[in-house]
Amino acid sequence: MTQTGRPRGFDTDEALDRAMEVFWRHGYEGASLTELTGAMGINKPSLYAAFGNKEGLFRKVVARYADVEMAYARDALDQPTARDVAAALLRDNVVALTRPDRPAGCLSIQGATACGTDNAAIADFLAASRLTGESALAARFARAVEEGDLPPEVDPTALARFLSVVTEGHAVHAAAGVRRDQLHQSAEIALLAFTAAAYPAR
Repeated sequence: MTQTGRPRGFDTDEALDRAMEVFWRHGYEGASLTELTGAMGINKPSLYAAFGNKEGLFRKVVARYADVEMAYARDALDQPTARDVAAALLRDNVVALTRPDRPAGCLSIQGATACGTDNAAIADFLAASRLTGESALAARFARAVEEGDLPPEVDPTALARFLSVVTEGHAVHAAAGVRRDQLHQSAEIALLAFTAAAYPAR
């Protein structure tokens, strides 16, 4: 009899983690249902029953990725100063992108690579997810202005955008094989640039 529900012992988080690696390595379009179900240890009817379809699975995977793999970005927001926020984000981002037990790069960047017009909604979804993180950074820097840590003439949104551009660029380079120590070099240069822009009078 064809299995139509979740298999006995089905662990949603474990299944999402396994699917995450497939999407991370192959992108949304490159990840086939056969690869996904094989990695997750379920059949296609079980996937549809649990997640609706491939897009539904991917959206759940991205949420899981944000919750687990991007925890460092949320932790960075708790740093006491804007410079400390930037330093933690830039440095921890490099580590996250080059972990030996994970695919190189970032799921959000890899997932949208080569998405055709049929999957434009996926590219838009990932872009919106990245902008959510950028908005959280901007809000943190706005708070730094209110607290007197950053001068009033500084643009919190521009600072957040700069860090997003750098971290996303690092993701592309990590996926291309650039080493962790090389990315740390550019992260430190970016931190110098951030500090000069954020604290112009110091």
